[in-house]
Amino acid sequence: MESTLLIIKPDAVKKKVIGRIISMIEASPLRIEDMKMDHFSRQRAEEFYAVHKGKPFYEGLVDFITSGRIVAIKLSGKNAVKILREIIGVTDPAKAAEGTIRKLYGTDIQKNAVHASDSLKTAETELSFFFKGENG
Repeated sequence: MESTLLIIKPDAVKKKVIGRIISMIEASPLRIEDMKMDHFSRQRAEEFYAVHKGKPFYEGLVDFITSGRIVAIKLSGKNAVKILREIIGVTDPAKAAEGTIRKLYGTDIQKNAVHASDSLKTAETELSFFFKGENG
């Protein structure tokens, strides 16, 4: 059993598609373990995206994720990371497969509706940002 993180980003929250995204997750083999609405402070966003610090898109990424509320969701299941990545689609909504979250609700490479952990190690680290005291 794996655990992973899904973040519904500010653009999708503003579009009022939280329920639609959650419905897609509920229709999958994944199980919602925990969920919370949050708002990144600049400091927490910089910490969360520290791996991208120094890259050309870093400042824009931090500005965007702090621009509104997000929904963090802890998911579990067999092959959770892989399954969730398939459900959300590739980073660029224009290149995402039909029926994926990013294809349906993303606007561009930054405003792409959701974030998902890309590995078990990343999931463990990212889950700790929202669900302290749990193993992720």
